[in-house]
Amino acid sequence: MRISELAAASGVAVPTIKYYLREGLLPPGRATSATQASYDESHLQRLRLVRSLVEVGGLPLAKVRAVLDVLADPAPAPYTAVSDALAALPPYVVETPPFVRATSALDEIGLAYDPTSSAIAQLEAALAGLEAAGRPLDAAALGRYAAQIMVIARREVDAVEAQRDPEVPAELADVVEDIVLGTILVEPVILALRRLIHAALFRERHQGDSAAGDQKPAASR
Repeated sequence: MRISELAAASGVAVPTIKYYLREGLLPPGRATSATQASYDESHLQRLRLVRSLVEVGGLPLAKVRAVLDVLADPAPAPYTAVSDALAALPPYVVETPPFVRATSALDEIGLAYDPTSSAIAQLEAALAGLEAAGRPLDAAALGRYAAQIMVIARREVDAVEAQRDPEVPAELADVVEDIVLGTILVEPVILALRRLIHAALFRERHQGDSAAGDQKPAASR
């Protein structure tokens, strides 16, 4: 397909595609003349990935490049490859070890972790923020959150593996891409649903309050 067709199929404007090509985020197409090139489904898939990372995930291009680098040459171990890619995802925090709050809490709830993971720094920053606001989260509460999140995460990992043909060895880059996209695209859904459910629960439990508050006082006689 020509670059105009690639733009139409991906929803990414031609100038943006050319920018991604110059930045190396999109591999060059097959040259068909001195000024034109042909693109295929692999370019369309890559564009959709980059668009998700930039527009939905809010990643700066340097972080997009980091994810793409992992996909191009993933570490041999799946755990390491996935961890490398997830390390490029937001939120970006400025924290330096030791991460006492995070590691102590994780040890107490019995969740295995890599102490070098970027998520440890993110958790440390989040716990510190709660403390600063006077709303500290103890290990018991964190454990309750972890138990619910484990249900979601296990279902997601099972879904990724279920898509693979057991007779065909999975490409590690494909597995990493599925995990990254699942994280980027589904986390906003989880956040939005959590807020909607909060509102629905308060509406359900206090539905009479609004009606009573809306009633005007009777006129004095």
